[in-house]
Amino acid sequence: MIPPEDLRRIAAWSRDLTEVEFEEARRGVSLKLYGKGAYICHVGDRLESWTGVAEGLVKMSTTSKTGKAATLAGMRAGAWFGEGTVIKAEPRRYELVALRETRLALMRRSTFLWLFEHSAAFNRFLVHQFNERLAQFIAIAETERTLDSTGRLARNLAWLFNPILYPDLDRTLAISQEELGLLAGMSRQIANQGLAKLEGLGLLEVGHGSVTILDLERLARYEG
Repeated sequence: MIPPEDLRRIAAWSRDLTEVEFEEARRGVSLKLYGKGAYICHVGDRLESWTGVAEGLVKMSTTSKTGKAATLAGMRAGAWFGEGTVIKAEPRRYELVALRETRLALMRRSTFLWLFEHSAAFNRFLVHQFNERLAQFIAIAETERTLDSTGRLARNLAWLFNPILYPDLDRTLAISQEELGLLAGMSRQIANQGLAKLEGLGLLEVGHGSVTILDLERLARYEG
């Protein structure tokens, strides 16, 4: 069972729960460590826990029937995902890969469903989560064929700083150019060129192993 302070740190939604709801949530959460490059799940797997990223970086992706891979989302510490799959009790429709050593918080399905049935605060969080994820996936459908490599890089970076999905985090993220390339589906060299272009436009600042966002709104709307 996860300590109370750890759950509050990694799960912003937990802070609005009642004391009874919080303890129910805490009893249902455990932690699991994945090494760099490890598959958390494949398409068709049954990962029945609602999942949060306690530490690390995760890529959610899918592969079409023609073999084309597409990144659906990158998820940093603070992200929680998989609620739709848990509610419907269906196999995963995407792959999850740990891009660096990653610690996941896993909530039992029974605990998730209890909160879903009893907690108004938890359901408010889920509504905001569903809306934001839907907006992301609509954006993928609208722009996947039109964005160049720099545009895809900008989109994936902007998602990692979404203020609704990551309400606690500041505008600086420790991330390598290799990791950014993996998230955006491009080589490290192409990612480096894209970062230089976005930095030249005043949208971000590249540090040693980090990126600081200077203008999130313009970065999210960048189309090349």
